Amino acid sequence: MLKRAALLFLGAALPGYAPAGNQIYEPLAAEVRADLQASISDKPAPRHGFTNSAAAVNWLTEMSQRLETRIPNFQSRVEFLRTIHFEAIRAGLDPQLVLAVIQVESNFRKYAVSRSGARGYMQVMPFWVGVVGRKGDNLFSLRTNLRYGCVILKHYLDVEKGDLVRALGRYNGSLGRPEYPNLVIGAWRGAWRYQGRLALTAPLRLARVGSARAQAENAAAIVV
Repeated sequence: MLKRAALLFLGAALPGYAPAGNQIYEPLAAEVRADLQASISDKPAPRHGFTNSAAAVNWLTEMSQRLETRIPNFQSRVEFLRTIHFEAIRAGLDPQLVLAVIQVESNFRKYAVSRSGARGYMQVMPFWVGVVGRKGDNLFSLRTNLRYGCVILKHYLDVEKGDLVRALGRYNGSLGRPEYPNLVIGAWRGAWRYQGRLALTAPLRLARVGSARAQAENAAAIVV
């Protein structure tokens, strides 16, 4: 508890500092690398991932209200949310889960940098640019950071066959330790839980976190 409090204090005292862990480089099979490269280089978000305008307005309005203290500028907030929704749905992730990851990783600080050099909203490690990206990709760019972060998280979910706890551990470089997955899943269940209609994403397995009932609640939260 004291360690966590100290890290949160440090993050508040140093606006650019991010206390989160980092992804660890692992060799990729050629076909996996090719798939990730294709995912990273696809066309950018048009506006958002909704096909229903009313659902888009409802989601953007509610999420904008929740984010107002963190991103005060309305236009910046809406652009941020549209991009999150598009990139999350494009990668096959729940947008609410991505919001929870960003809260824990960077607390919504665009220029956050960890001690190990992870960058931006989703704390992407620079080695990914060389592995699956293009020379010159800017990890502080909103769309680039979210594109990388969502693709990487989905990759880890595929590696772990849908086990969200282990995928989050890999994303944070803390595989086998419960603290980071618990923080993200807690934020997903709490601050970013959304009862409205979202685009369809595949259910995730929440192994070893909480009761069976809690796991069922999380699975239901991301299925239309």
